[in-house]
Amino acid sequence: MTARRTTSTVKGEGLDRLPSGKVRARYRDADGMQRSALFATVEDAKAWRGEQLAALKRGTHVNPSNVAVAEAARAWAAARPHRPSTAARCEVYVRAHLDTTALGARPIGEVKPSEVQAWVTDRSRVLAPSTLRNLYGFLRSVFGAAVEDHVVAASPCTRRIALPKQQRRRVVPLTVAQVAALADAVPDHCRAMVLTQAGLGLRVGELLALHVEDVDFLRREVRIERQLAPAGRAFTDPKTPSSRRTIPLPTMVAEALAGHVRVFPPVDGLLFSSRLGNPYRHDTYGSRVFVPAAKRAGLPAGTTTHDLRHHYASVLIAAGESVVAVAERLGHETAALVLSTYGHLMPDSEDSTRRAVDAAWTSLCHVRVTGSARKAL
Repeated sequence: MTARRTTSTVKGEGLDRLPSGKVRARYRDADGMQRSALFATVEDAKAWRGEQLAALKRGTHVNPSNVAVAEAARAWAAARPHRPSTAARCEVYVRAHLDTTALGARPIGEVKPSEVQAWVTDRSRVLAPSTLRNLYGFLRSVFGAAVEDHVVAASPCTRRIALPKQQRRRVVPLTVAQVAALADAVPDHCRAMVLTQAGLGLRVGELLALHVEDVDFLRREVRIERQLAPAGRAFTDPKTPSSRRTIPLPTMVAEALAGHVRVFPPVDGLLFSSRLGNPYRHDTYGSRVFVPAAKRAGLPAGTTTHDLRHHYASVLIAAGESVVAVAERLGHETAALVLSTYGHLMPDSEDSTRRAVDAAWTSLCHVRVTGSARKAL
């Protein structure tokens, strides 16, 4: 009768000799979970166990995970305090670009930088450079969280990952005449919408969320307190803390709004609504109202509601408003975005620089360069 082979303890804590002859090394991770691996020799098992214990002591230990990248990405997005629009975008990223690709099915702990690069190159064939950069930023955040959770030792989203170059198109703002033509081309109940967005520089969600109570005709200002979610079903907080702002109310906008309210009374306080009295969805207003009107007005192909925001910024810049003031009116957190987007619209400052220096020295115009000073020059 053959003797039953059993597991035996090898001399040395956490090591077992298996019936197969292999050596199993054991240890408990920071969460108290037992981890193990098989080795051909006792020396290899001891070395591996020692490395894991040392990593635990240093705080660099990694808990191996077989969770797929797509699953990890979906869990990461669900745990973040995202706005509804951001959460929806993250879901699209996972569903369209991870669930359907080889990278999405890979265990998150086994992904190599070369695999990320191959994924980026593949996605570049179907996405614009700017969209791909946003998608890659999402993936980088997922792996960054995995590193913090000690699921992976290092992120495969390294600095060596090559992204397509992004050719930023220079903004060519609409002129006053073009905006006026657009206002004439939209249906009558939408005319004030065009003039309001162009005269206040609002995001389309902010425009669609305007209520009568937000407009102070006496103080000539408009308060931005909310925005309409893209789906058009709920009012949410503005995009960022700086998006909650007060904007000066120009006479042109005040007259347009006053006339609009007289002819089209607000529904539940909402200034702009569809013929059925419902809030406009972003896409409905954009595709069924704005784009056809832009075409009728002869505006450049690709003109969107955001171009009215560009128009507003260009008007302020041409009038000499500071970059900081423009950023505050637009609801940007910093002036950097204004500079990067509208820097080319800034008026040539060479003449103003000369005038500024000359004006400062006017009071000392009697000072003459003579003697050693002349020679030094």
